[in-house]
Amino acid sequence: MCGFVGAFDLSAGSQPIDEGLKEELRKQVLEQSKTIRHRGPDWSGVYTGENAILSHERLSIVDPLSGKQPLVSDDGKIILAANGEIYNHKSIRASFEGSYSFRTKSDCEVIIPLYKKCISEGSDFKKMIESLSGIFAFALYDSEKDAYLIARDEIGVIPLYQGWDKAGRYFVASELKALEGYCTSIEEFPNGHYLWSESACELGGKTVSQSSSSPKPVRWYERNWESFDAVKSSPKATDEKGGIINPSVIEKVRTGLENAVKAQLMSDVPYGVLLSGGLDSSIIAAITQKFSKKRIESDSKESAWWPQLHSFAVGLEGSPDLAAAQKAAEYIGTVHHEVHFTIQEALDALRDVIYHIETYDITTVRASTPMYLLARVIKSMGIKMVLSGEGSDELFGGYLYFHKAPSAREFHEELVRKMSKLHLYDCLRANKSLMAWGVEGRVPFLDKDFIDIAMSLNPSDKMSIKVTEPTEAAENCGFDKLNHQRIEKWILRKAFEDMLPESIVWRQKEQFSDGVGYSWIDTLKKMTEEKVSDAEFARRENRFPVNPPKTKEEYYYREIYSELFPSDCAARVVPHEAGVACSTAKALEWDAAWKNMDEPSGRAIGGIHNDAYAAK
Repeated sequence: MCGFVGAFDLSAGSQPIDEGLKEELRKQVLEQSKTIRHRGPDWSGVYTGENAILSHERLSIVDPLSGKQPLVSDDGKIILAANGEIYNHKSIRASFEGSYSFRTKSDCEVIIPLYKKCISEGSDFKKMIESLSGIFAFALYDSEKDAYLIARDEIGVIPLYQGWDKAGRYFVASELKALEGYCTSIEEFPNGHYLWSESACELGGKTVSQSSSSPKPVRWYERNWESFDAVKSSPKATDEKGGIINPSVIEKVRTGLENAVKAQLMSDVPYGVLLSGGLDSSIIAAITQKFSKKRIESDSKESAWWPQLHSFAVGLEGSPDLAAAQKAAEYIGTVHHEVHFTIQEALDALRDVIYHIETYDITTVRASTPMYLLARVIKSMGIKMVLSGEGSDELFGGYLYFHKAPSAREFHEELVRKMSKLHLYDCLRANKSLMAWGVEGRVPFLDKDFIDIAMSLNPSDKMSIKVTEPTEAAENCGFDKLNHQRIEKWILRKAFEDMLPESIVWRQKEQFSDGVGYSWIDTLKKMTEEKVSDAEFARRENRFPVNPPKTKEEYYYREIYSELFPSDCAARVVPHEAGVACSTAKALEWDAAWKNMDEPSGRAIGGIHNDAYAAK
């Protein structure tokens, strides 16, 4: 995982750009690139062409010796700057044996021959990008055509922003900070989209090249499961009383996730796992341990270079996560490391955290701060890549508010909404908090094939249903003996119950910012209440006309953000939506008591949190 800045349409007009201006722009792009060097401390590279400049900051995970970027094609005509990992690069590379001469062993180089093949066969970019399995954002420049292709992965695990300067030049960058102050307009590049500068488009009733107008991203990632009607009749794992009738559904979940983890273990540097002690991170850690003894790149024919798997947990002294993580680590057999932080240390880091995560969203700031502190320790130990459990709650309805879903349709449609917003919240946090210190985060739950498996499950199988009187078989699937309600994510728990301690398998959802220690959030609320006066808050719409803060806590973060990123377009990039316990605004309709609430903590959901499943 790395960082890059791309500048295109340098002439921004019909006349060729002169050499003096080109050199000026090259210096500017290098300055922009320096702002994201934390993403790639291992190497810097730059390409300057007739109408494009690409600068790359490299974090070497695969092929550290020869994989520096920008990458150049075998004929010297195609230039690529990529951020991320292509997990199926070996099979793609094999398909071009004899037809393309690879210059490196970099996993990202396979994008170049795929592009050349795509162009020769009619420019079906959807098909080309769909063939990639991984997390990525890339900018490719075809110097012969003077054309460029920009693309971002399906979920948006890898960040990407686009902007235009006052002369109309087009920029893309891995982080917003590389564009702020240089571009007069900044947007997030949409996940699951690509942009091809030479696509035809309609303008004033005439078909013209997009290079003559403004390029528009095109969606490449589309799935049938986005519609409830496509999944409502999927095979069910359980009957109406919660007993298992189709174990093959559960086995499919297990096999799919194990395959995802194994594929994502490719690495030429030391790696570890984040282990909060919650269900999701514990499952990822357990599966990783299963495959960690052998080197995945050699099809498990040789021993791993770093055979001991290290796990990392962060929290305040005595936090729920630390205790659970220790128990999980002992069971799994990892070399475990507890990282303790104090509230003062976290408060002192807030400004740096907001600078790196580029948001003033309350949930993200709360959760990013401990992760940011943890990442620094991980990097100090020589670990450059970690696997994490993000995405599970969006796939299986793990947040506590999902207990109130009124129907299978509402449940599924909320999952689809949550999946569409992951790049704004959890993916942003995991990527930028870790990359602040040059640590790459991988998220196996968001593997493209596993997403299809999880989102195609029958929605009623995922719901926290209630039954009149659960059978013994149902009780073994997570039904509470007191209120007869099924625990969230039961199907995932059941799939991996033999790999973890029972207390971890059936531990209820604990949001990361809660699990690191409840006093962290309580302190933030109290501190911001004191720091922001009533008079200041009353004038918030005058102070911040774009997305006025809804709470004093948000106001406090927004002040810091505005000092770091003062433009209105930077303020608009940040999501601004009401919710409760990480819900979308639409889900607030599920409970009348939520109407006037705006609290992301899981403790906001009364009657479900706090030992709801103590009887299990």
